[in-house]
Amino acid sequence: MKSRTPVVLALIATLVALVVAGCGGASDEKGGDASASGSSDADTTLSLVAYSTPEVVYDEIIPDFARTADGRGVAFKTSFGASGDQSRAVEAGQKADVVSFSVEPDMTRLTDAGLVADDWNRGANRGLVTTSVVSFVVRRGNPKNFRTWDDLLRPGVKVLTPNPFTSGAAKWNLLAAYGQAARGGADPEAGLAYVRTLINDHVPVQDRSGREALQNFINGDADVLLSYEYEATTAQKKGEEVDYVIPDDTIRIDIDIATTRDAPAEARTFLDYVLSEPAQQRFADWGYRPVNETVLAANRARFPTPSGLFTIDDLGGWSRVNDEFFDIENGSIAKIEEEAGVSTAK
Repeated sequence: MKSRTPVVLALIATLVALVVAGCGGASDEKGGDASASGSSDADTTLSLVAYSTPEVVYDEIIPDFARTADGRGVAFKTSFGASGDQSRAVEAGQKADVVSFSVEPDMTRLTDAGLVADDWNRGANRGLVTTSVVSFVVRRGNPKNFRTWDDLLRPGVKVLTPNPFTSGAAKWNLLAAYGQAARGGADPEAGLAYVRTLINDHVPVQDRSGREALQNFINGDADVLLSYEYEATTAQKKGEEVDYVIPDDTIRIDIDIATTRDAPAEARTFLDYVLSEPAQQRFADWGYRPVNETVLAANRARFPTPSGLFTIDDLGGWSRVNDEFFDIENGSIAKIEEEAGVSTAK
């Protein structure tokens, strides 16, 4: 892990954060690069370990928090990377006070290890910091007119989605593909048949992370990228020539956040700020669906609910889904990936 020396003045930290936001962040989902912000004589330094995509948002939220009464004297060390990699790193001993992952099993790994309290998801926000939906990221103007999941199976169409054994985004993508064909889980055989055809006939490569897949799409010749809605809006804010389509039938993506058991009280204060109206509006501005009801209501027009939206609970919940689909030895989607020659190593 790379680390950088904490800067001396809070003003410099704010400027650095703004520069990073403008460049889109350097760490991506490649192994949890770390950075530090805040005063070198801070009373408390919090370690935020998260999946990569919201780095640009935290680059704004952390300076905002520093300007509040609760945030004075609090510095941060941040690490962003592939969700599964980040979770495993914390389990192995990486310092973390606040953790945020793109799939619940990555949080469950830490509760099983005794690092996060079992009741982390029993509050008013149910452990969520934002939500999203699986979308089709397409070239500007959607020149090939992708609207439905069936459109992705047209002859010659190239689709990108990352490897589900390293990327939380990929799990959501494949569950969306499965769920829409399975009619929310009512016809499992149809769902798996769709996933098999998609992977074998239309997905030429599976990158390690959602962020890498986005970069591959921008630089490559694929027709569609399966990704979070907010990956597309973030790419647009950075000037990339992409559009996105939300299919009628898709899955709601739940993004989790929690403090660790040994975190100082300031970690809970920061988490509360992240769920507050100012911070949730920062998320909304970048295309994340806020969980703060007041902010969500104010931004409702930007975040329409797809007519056929379903949830992970409709498919049986993560405890069932993770084993049934992604268990390396017996998971049905794992077997499809293995047949396609995709690495299931984590």
